[in-house]
Amino acid sequence: MSVDGAQLWTLNQRLLGVVMDACTGELAELGLETKEFFVLAEVEASPYPAEIATALLLPRASVTVYVRNLVAKGFIRREIDDADLRRHRLVLTAEGTEARDRALAALAAEYDRRLARITPRDRTELQRILQEMLSPA
Repeated sequence: MSVDGAQLWTLNQRLLGVVMDACTGELAELGLETKEFFVLAEVEASPYPAEIATALLLPRASVTVYVRNLVAKGFIRREIDDADLRRHRLVLTAEGTEARDRALAALAAEYDRRLARITPRDRTELQRILQEMLSPA
């Protein structure tokens, strides 16, 4: 039986969508829309809006809107970059860190509910496979 890469990709996207949909209520309680959550979760790894856009495959204009919303909600703040005074870095506030952590916990719990459907051995194998797929060629 041949395994179609496009089918696997589609199944993976569906799984991620189902997990995200299941967490929409928790995100809303935290004051976050789905894409705002992704931007918030990326700030520490990519503290510049252009980097966030690249990492999340989002248009820069969309990231600008999400950043503006997150600043207004008190989840992130802009700071002048000491290395280049023309640039602003994004920094999580304490409220932003708490919201991000709670949202990640909700996503992890929902994903764990899905993982519980497969054996521990299959979970270990899935982790190994995903790590292999993400490693440099």
